[in-house]
Amino acid sequence: MDELILKLKREIIDVLNLEEVSPEDIATDAPLFGEGLGLDSIDALELIVLMEKNYGIKLKDPTQGRDLFKSIRVMAEYIRENRTK
Repeated sequence: MDELILKLKREIIDVLNLEEVSPEDIATDAPLFGEGLGLDSIDALELIVLMEKNYGIKLKDPTQGRDLFKSIRVMAEYIRENRTK
């Protein structure tokens, strides 16, 4: 699981062009939206694309992202349970 968490952090930094952020800067259980990383709705769309492209996970309802993107750990657990790639 730790490998997946680190991989996710790197992918998020890359996809969202967070140039001044390192994986160590992202707390595994910190919120991704609002406080924490402070991501917005456009970033959420990018994360949905990342999940589909890299892990074969297609969200049937975009509002699922609200629960799914609570933290890196929540994302990693969801990927571990639902990945197709």
